[in-house]
Amino acid sequence: MSVYDKLAALKIKLPEATAPVAAFLHFVRVGSLVFLSGHIAKKNGAPWVGQLGVNVTTEQGKEAARGVAIDLIGTLNAATGISLLPDTGNNKPLFIVALSLLVSGVVIFTVSTVVARKSHNEA
Repeated sequence: MSVYDKLAALKIKLPEATAPVAAFLHFVRVGSLVFLSGHIAKKNGAPWVGQLGVNVTTEQGKEAARGVAIDLIGTLNAATGISLLPDTGNNKPLFIVALSLLVSGVVIFTVSTVVARKSHNEA
């Protein structure tokens, strides 16, 4: 199953890349490497403001992480201009070299890994 088949099965539509703001770029391509910028969680198109353990629940955090993961896949798709598929001739395989995830929560919020896992398990 291709990445696109999996996205379709999950009823996920990749977002269109948005225009860069000021000196901010969504990605930079250097040779065969693509560096993606940080992405923020959005709710109804606006930044999702809050902190886990204060005014954001674990379920909301999972939803936010899933949205960021989908945005990152969309940005990677726009950056490469090729399918996100294993090599089938014209496409080269893509590998994620590093991934950092920042979760904003209070000290007593101890399940940030649960929120982080949601971003890559189902999106």
